Amino acid sequence: MRPARIALISSSFDPYPGGVEEHSRQIAVHLKRFGLPVEVWTVDRGEHLGVRQVDGVTVRYLATPLPNASAEGVKSFMRDAPGAWRAWSDAVANFKPDVLHVQCFGPNGVYALALALRFRLPLVVSSHGETMADDHGAFDTSVVLRTTLRWSLAHAVRVTAPSQLVLDDLRARFGLRTPGDVVPNGVEPSFAKRNAATPRTLPIAEGPTVFAVGRVEWVKGFDLLVRALPLVEPRTTRLVIVGAGGQLDDLRALAIDLGVDDRVLLTGALPRTSVIASLPEADVVAVPSRKESFGIVVLEAWQAGVPLVATMHGGPGTLVTDGSDGLLADPENAQSFAAAISRVLGDPSLAHHLVEGGRRSVRHFSWTRATQRYGTIYARILQRRAV
Repeated sequence: MRPARIALISSSFDPYPGGVEEHSRQIAVHLKRFGLPVEVWTVDRGEHLGVRQVDGVTVRYLATPLPNASAEGVKSFMRDAPGAWRAWSDAVANFKPDVLHVQCFGPNGVYALALALRFRLPLVVSSHGETMADDHGAFDTSVVLRTTLRWSLAHAVRVTAPSQLVLDDLRARFGLRTPGDVVPNGVEPSFAKRNAATPRTLPIAEGPTVFAVGRVEWVKGFDLLVRALPLVEPRTTRLVIVGAGGQLDDLRALAIDLGVDDRVLLTGALPRTSVIASLPEADVVAVPSRKESFGIVVLEAWQAGVPLVATMHGGPGTLVTDGSDGLLADPENAQSFAAAISRVLGDPSLAHHLVEGGRRSVRHFSWTRATQRYGTIYARILQRRAV
């Protein structure tokens, strides 16, 4: 049987950082490595990037206009939608995919569903927590997204998510009727290897360092981490937060109000190579999310050999075994979260124990394994279509 041709239809992709971007990039690279023809189709945010090669994979950036309730919104949609539909249809004609695989449902998912219906192509939907941990509550405000997600879940031949929590949310709020498949995220095997030519993120300074990385938005809870910092022992502890987002100015103001601005470094967005090269230099990796569907940073901390203190909410609460491969705490309780960080910083034997536990746990997660799970799904789809 010939290999399936896969269109990974991602809500976001390079040059943007993030969990779904990393997941889609890694899956695309591994699918190609396994001999499966693959393209990434993603949302054009107005940059008009066209068609590019990223890591040897063809990436098509496609406009995804959607209607809204305003007269101007309807007018804009009527003007832009025909051209967008032609571009998406041309992508099908040029690549001839066997499977349309949505990675993180958004406007990309709306167009993927339309393509699946128009061209009678099997649809796979992989949700990454966008319904439960979205920064702007898109599914609460958009009737189009809510409705088409429900239709897509009903029409899809398979539905996957990185954790059972996400599948449970799809079932409770969006009508998922099938069991769904849990396909966890992975981590690169060579993650912890340092390259002397790669610039570090962390400047040399006195005192231990707590490292956090992600979108700087409310859902990631970085403000909670700043609030915990004044309670962390020793009082020379520094906090480095890597990432871009709408809360940067608020975090700066909060650090000044709490008198810790000299110990808080907000780097903004940095190249992923710099982040992974710098992670092993931290004394603690903190994941303070209010909501988290999985938490790739958990795997990255384990792989880098750094003690982990993570939120008990969402994915990390199911990934981490408290006291074995990390410490779990409620980030909404600044004193509790600060106490967990202080325990790690003040107890080298505990830190070593957590690092060793993390190294054992991370062996269960790899992009190769995730891609193989998807490959099995694709093969079964082709088998059914061949009958």
